[in-house]
Amino acid sequence: MSAGAAAWPVAARAQQPALPRIGSIQSAPTENSEALNQGLREAGYVDGQNIVLDTRYYHGSLERIDEFTRELVALKCSVIVAGGPYAIRAVMKATSTIPIIGIDLESDPVANGWVKSLARPGGNFTGLFLDIPELGGKQIELLKNVVPTITSLAVLWDATIASLQFRATETAARSLGITLESFPIRNEVEIKDAVEHAAHDRVHGMIVLTSPFIFFQRSQIADLALKQHLPTISLFNNYPKVGGLMAYGPNLPSLFKRAASYVDRILSAANPGELPIERPTKFELVINLKTAKALGLVVPGQLQQLADELIE
Repeated sequence: MSAGAAAWPVAARAQQPALPRIGSIQSAPTENSEALNQGLREAGYVDGQNIVLDTRYYHGSLERIDEFTRELVALKCSVIVAGGPYAIRAVMKATSTIPIIGIDLESDPVANGWVKSLARPGGNFTGLFLDIPELGGKQIELLKNVVPTITSLAVLWDATIASLQFRATETAARSLGITLESFPIRNEVEIKDAVEHAAHDRVHGMIVLTSPFIFFQRSQIADLALKQHLPTISLFNNYPKVGGLMAYGPNLPSLFKRAASYVDRILSAANPGELPIERPTKFELVINLKTAKALGLVVPGQLQQLADELIE
């Protein structure tokens, strides 16, 4: 065998195309990140075999999102999955060519100028977004089932991104004759102050709106609310699992798993701008009966029957 023939297999391997690289920016390793990985595996994508999966976790450090975004863009990812509005903003600003899949409970993608329409986003962006207004009234009604005397509620919300959520909740409360106290927060210290202030004002409960920051601090919020004897409800279905009273909202891991189908279509040459924005269609009610008991509340049997999960 000649030297040239012996070298041929090496040269052939060197000319093989690189594996598609999937970038992902998320707040922390959670069931959400595992759901995305599972969705990719079920779609036939295995890290190191037919894709390279590059995941970056910013662990509540928002300044790192821009750094991670620059890294993923420089790596020339085939697609980037952006979890939450902070990551979406950063990636949208960094690239107009790499396809982006956003997963967001807080934003209106049309109002923010990210897409032209839900049906035909245009550009390099698509994803899964929550329709906020439809849930505001439902959360208040559910809380009233457990605390029938409610006439006033506090709203804990992320001042940097959740104004749409707050306005929708405010409108719903007004239509139900409920007085709202607004507690916008930006950091951990403000969370403690807000919960203590709400309890001091003797509101009858608290709605905890969503953001990646609040998701990261959900255990602290649940602990503070219980300590202040304050019934709470959130959109995050894992909020009761860390001690919150109730949650009603989409199954967040299922949205991340669903994002894998977008990755699959984009890797199969679909144009992200022609993939419709999806809304979650299934919502889950989760109730922590142990927390209810600690708060001196009785959860009606009918409401327990409606619950997707009861934590005892």
